[in-house]
Amino acid sequence: MHDKDANNQQSNTRRTIRIRQIKAVYEPLIIKEEDGHYLPPFARYTSPEQVADTFSFLQKETKEYFFSIHLDGKNRINCVDEVSVGSLNQSIVHPRELFKTALLSSAAAIILVHNHPTGDPTPSREDIEITKRLKEAGEILGVKLLDHIVIGSSYISFVERGLL
Repeated sequence: MHDKDANNQQSNTRRTIRIRQIKAVYEPLIIKEEDGHYLPPFARYTSPEQVADTFSFLQKETKEYFFSIHLDGKNRINCVDEVSVGSLNQSIVHPRELFKTALLSSAAAIILVHNHPTGDPTPSREDIEITKRLKEAGEILGVKLLDHIVIGSSYISFVERGLL
């Protein structure tokens, strides 16, 4: 009878389990500009030129910045992620880091944007290779890569150049 009482007492004891839970948290970014050429929230991007105009501020940067624009099923912006900030001529981009935020924002598609501080928007061999890897990763995850825009003194769209 002693064993039965011990088993009943154990089954009545409650345990506390502590686990870590991940929650998607969005941080608002407020941009104050006088010329107001930025597209309003949930605007649709329909051309590479719109993207290049919106991110034209990157022409003045001395470091390479890499952004991912997250779009919903109707190609409306739901989030912009600064994926990485690099040096004068390179920025490290890993598919895992890029798609982590795309999945958290429930993006149906993404547009990539980065700058070349030298002013020459011609995609490098590395730009072409990482874009190919990101496109393949996106296809596996169900997040379509629509374009990759490189901004310099002008811009180049991978789609317009037939690189994507």
